[in-house]
Amino acid sequence: MNHKPVAPHYTQGSIECITAIKSALTLEEFRGYCKGNILKYVWRERHKGQLESLLKARDYLNWLIETYQLESKCNPPPNPHEK
Repeated sequence: MNHKPVAPHYTQGSIECITAIKSALTLEEFRGYCKGNILKYVWRERHKGQLESLLKARDYLNWLIETYQLESKCNPPPNPHEK
């Protein structure tokens, strides 16, 4: 997963927490996890964290977008000109 440097408390050895979570969940479950965290951080931004909360929401949005980008690379749409 491509993103900014991670604080040490989010890694265990060389494994980053978000990578472990993604590995433990199905694709749909991981997307739901990302969507839930996006909602959480946007919901609380006025009351806790302001910019920091929005940046965290952006991280989860980027990870969610990445799942769709990777999926489209693995499953490109059929070419209507091929037989």
